[in-house]
Amino acid sequence: MKSLAGMRKSPPSVRRGRAQFSEPRAAVEVVHGLRAGLAVFARRRDQIVRVAHTRAVQRDLAEVTRWAVAHDVPCLEMSERELDRFTESTQNEGLCVVTRPRRWLTTSELADALAGAGLAVALDRVRNPYNVGAVMRTAAFFGLDAALLGAPAPHPGLAPTAVRVAEGGVEHLKLARTTDLAATLARLRAGGVHAIGSDSGAPARPVGFTFARPAVLVVGNEREGLDRRVRAECDALVAIPGSGAIESLNVAVAAAILLSEMVRSQKSPGAGHR
Repeated sequence: MKSLAGMRKSPPSVRRGRAQFSEPRAAVEVVHGLRAGLAVFARRRDQIVRVAHTRAVQRDLAEVTRWAVAHDVPCLEMSERELDRFTESTQNEGLCVVTRPRRWLTTSELADALAGAGLAVALDRVRNPYNVGAVMRTAAFFGLDAALLGAPAPHPGLAPTAVRVAEGGVEHLKLARTTDLAATLARLRAGGVHAIGSDSGAPARPVGFTFARPAVLVVGNEREGLDRRVRAECDALVAIPGSGAIESLNVAVAAAILLSEMVRSQKSPGAGHR
């Protein structure tokens, strides 16, 4: 996650002009994309520190700009070129919301969040922001409680592209991250959370499979699948059958199919696997 400098201090009103930068003073999160930005405003507006937008989305931001004026939050209207430069993306959809850093749950907090009948998705070394964002969007669509990001080194967090692709879904999920997903899954399982892994070589199929609750669906790296240690920590493995013409599905597509079946299963907490 990249730190952005603050804009030039502005009076409590929407201004037009070019963004001004100075040396970074604190870490922030940059969210761009219209639905993603509006979701931040709807779910955690108290964390917003500045807003930048183009004239094209002004009508969509009427409530945002009124709130910014009332709370003395800098809100700047700028040209498309300036916003592209500010967000370092041409896919910003006319809106950028800068917030204080997002809070990540500890493993214990994640276990508490899933207690009872909670559902989560875990990403094993999945870093492509388009895939991460698509999985987050699907998880939110199906009403999951949380997402867990795993990588051998500290995960950089959610890239702005991932948040934009999620179309606001990120704001509906509790988030956690780990440098040792296998160990984290072991701790979750010790707390009663079932781990179900996606593995192309597994004999079980998702249709008709009993997904016990609470549970976390684990999907693996786009090229390598699940890490050996992560696979070993799964209570069960499932595979999506195909024609054999292509070895595997895109990880985000596979996650969508499995999450749909996980939610449809609607099994009670503590139910067994089949």
